[in-house]
Amino acid sequence: MHEVNGTSDHSTFLGYIFWIFGFIGLHRFYFGKPVSGAIWALTLGLLFIGWIIDLFLIPDMADEATQRFPGGKYDYNLTWILLVVLGVFGVHRFYQGKILTGVLYLVTLGLCGLGVLYDLFTLNRQIADANVAD
Repeated sequence: MHEVNGTSDHSTFLGYIFWIFGFIGLHRFYFGKPVSGAIWALTLGLLFIGWIIDLFLIPDMADEATQRFPGGKYDYNLTWILLVVLGVFGVHRFYQGKILTGVLYLVTLGLCGLGVLYDLFTLNRQIADANVAD
């Protein structure tokens, strides 16, 4: 668990890994910027120009996300990796203790991808809410 003074640990390194797929906005979703993540996804990272600029902005985005989202029992980095790698199987939901929706994702391949898309937009808030509740 990565917790420092009650703040999350959104990894700069993981941000750069997600930046590789940044032309679809993955790093922006990870750092809690779903609107610009969607814009990046629809415009190929603003025709790759915004994607290149983000290469230099990632450390600041990581710091901002770390301050914005509370740390706790659930690790943001692990949950995001599980979503990206195994999201259609609901593994990130099982990790968060959401067994019913985990099973639902498992048998419907992430509700045919729509649930995974929903989680891209809301995962940071889901984790923050779970961390505050614990």
